[in-house]
Amino acid sequence: MAEVKKENWLKRRWDGLTRWFRGMKSELKKVVWPTWSQVLNNTLVVIVVSVIFAIIIGLIDYFAYQGILALLDLVG
Repeated sequence: MAEVKKENWLKRRWDGLTRWFRGMKSELKKVVWPTWSQVLNNTLVVIVVSVIFAIIIGLIDYFAYQGILALLDLVG
């Protein structure tokens, strides 16, 4: 019976890596990149929404703190 020679481990890894890079390159060709104005607009939206949520969370924290202080004054 003829012995089947296994492919070198390094060769298999290299082939897998090159296949992965080829696949990644072909997938990146399908990407539709945003225009500069879309990037600026989306960045502005993220900043505004982040500031609004920070204010809301800050207000909730402040009123919760004040409520806890009021409860502690009633007890103590």
